[in-house]
Amino acid sequence: MIATQTEEATDQVPARRMPLPGDPEDALIDEACRDLRLPAFRERFVELATAARREQATYKQFLLDLLQVEIADRDVRRQQRLVRAARFPRPKRLEDFDYETNPNVSPEVVADLKSPSWVQQGRPLVLIGDSGTGKSHLLIGVGTAIAEAGLSVRYTTTSALVNELAEAEAGRRLSSVIARYSKVDLLCLDEFGYLNLDKKGAKLLFQIFTEREECKATAVATNSPFAEWDKTFGDPRLCAAIADRITFRCTLIQTGTESYRFRITEAERRRP
Repeated sequence: MIATQTEEATDQVPARRMPLPGDPEDALIDEACRDLRLPAFRERFVELATAARREQATYKQFLLDLLQVEIADRDVRRQQRLVRAARFPRPKRLEDFDYETNPNVSPEVVADLKSPSWVQQGRPLVLIGDSGTGKSHLLIGVGTAIAEAGLSVRYTTTSALVNELAEAEAGRRLSSVIARYSKVDLLCLDEFGYLNLDKKGAKLLFQIFTEREECKATAVATNSPFAEWDKTFGDPRLCAAIADRITFRCTLIQTGTESYRFRITEAERRRP
């Protein structure tokens, strides 16, 4: 059917009636949408058909509207699927970060991190600051933005990752676990440096960074400045090798030392 019809063509070819609620065609269309796995198409076709009939839209416009609804729905479902796959412990968005409460963080720098370009370039992100300064909020918020941009993301804590690697090594599955982590576009590693690692744990973690170096992005949140990382890893040479891989071409955000969570709690306590 062409987008517009001449008066003569309209007289010769009777227009096909749009399906309306309660029509026998509805059940057939519903069944076809199920078979073709078009959930948004199936949910909205009656509504859009009614609107198209009221506005005297062409068949092509009606079809285009349906296809656009389906595409938009698939984009949303894919974003939701990628965010779920990241396994964030709680929902956090960059839009909710309070820059006035923590002026150490630059809104412009954070805004740039919403773009997936730095992840596609395999560049690291390092968030350094004391507890309560927003490191985890930023880490999860950045990860969520990247997942919604269509890239794969995985969140974990450093201790959980090291334990997973140790269990995999004991079960002779280490290579497969490392390969799985090496494929993720962005690895969000929280609580980096919170616990001291033995030499074995540090070596296992080093393998992850080596596999991802300069080809996959890694974001870490730590409360320890670079000068104190040797306490976490014990071995100075291993510490230097890990620091080199994390900091090369990295974006560094220092969230400061004053806990805004504590300030908010104190402000609420003082309210009448």
